[in-house]
Amino acid sequence: MTATLRIPDRLDLPHGTILLPAFLPDATQGVVRAVGAEDLERVGVTALVMNVYHLMQKPGTSTIHALGGLHRMTGWHRPILTDSGGFQAYSLVRSHPKWGRVTDNGIRFRPEGATREFLLTPEKSVQLQMAYGADLIVCLDDCTHVDAPLAEQEAAVQRTILWAARCRQEFLRQLEQRQIPLDTQGTRPLLIGVVQGGGDMALRRRCAEALLEIGFDGYGFGGWPLDAQGTLLQDLLALTRELIPRTFPMHALGVGHPESVVACVRMGYSTFDCALPTRDARHGRLYVRVADPVIGTGAQDMEWFRYLYIEDARHIKSREPIVSGCDCPACARYSVGYLRHLFKCGDPLFYRLATLHNLRFMTRLMEQLRADACAIRATR
Repeated sequence: MTATLRIPDRLDLPHGTILLPAFLPDATQGVVRAVGAEDLERVGVTALVMNVYHLMQKPGTSTIHALGGLHRMTGWHRPILTDSGGFQAYSLVRSHPKWGRVTDNGIRFRPEGATREFLLTPEKSVQLQMAYGADLIVCLDDCTHVDAPLAEQEAAVQRTILWAARCRQEFLRQLEQRQIPLDTQGTRPLLIGVVQGGGDMALRRRCAEALLEIGFDGYGFGGWPLDAQGTLLQDLLALTRELIPRTFPMHALGVGHPESVVACVRMGYSTFDCALPTRDARHGRLYVRVADPVIGTGAQDMEWFRYLYIEDARHIKSREPIVSGCDCPACARYSVGYLRHLFKCGDPLFYRLATLHNLRFMTRLMEQLRADACAIRATR
């Protein structure tokens, strides 16, 4: 299953091409809050992440099918990565054991207020993602916190490997059922295995080696990427990346802070997803680049990023855009003073404009990182 992934600077998928590295905004429930598909295209977003755990509940699989699949339902015609839902189910069950349980067969859960119980198995997760029309399908995995006891980590790794093998088997069955050739490029979805193991590198290695033996199109860093203080676990991320050959793309699940993204690009990660940029926007934390980050050697600790806090009183009468030269809808037309007024009024227009600004910041950042990576490759 590796033949289609020998070009590390792009992913050719049924709904288009993703140039790497790339940041994928979270459209968890089928929407990036406050913005539409046309807005996302305008600011250069090339792919989105949606979540099986949430979508199978709302609007529900039968509704998604009736509306023509995720792409037609949402009006988004570019690639979609669907997360398996393992992380969300883990969070629910670990926090509220009475609401569900994890077994070798899968994850059984009943969210608060739900009228029925759900069962998410490896096979069911792949079936749903294929039925939804996803371009990138993530295997169901057993997620643990980085600080969980060793015995819990070992059980989770064993279960993750077991589930990954079942996901691949079901994926192949789905391709055969749909008469989609396995060896074609750009016409079939890709399957991603997730490397678990918490903070134990021996377990991470065991998981990575088992997943490589099973064989996937790409791989992901599973588990929390941050420590209890919110600091990026750089050593753990870097070592996990080294366990997977560079010919495979690797997804950093849950990594979205601009400085963390740059750090992970330096390690060799290809794609990223996180709700942070859009959540920051809605809370009035707008992204400003004060210099160009460098992904090569040297200058890795230079200050290149800062926040503009829209609620700051010094912005009340500012006529300046958030960032001079930014081509997002907010900067192209509106002043910081007006945006602050919208924020203080609680007007939805602020959420839309701020979200588009932070997403344009991320897409422009990825454009620069791709250009830097291309320049580095040209010198080798």
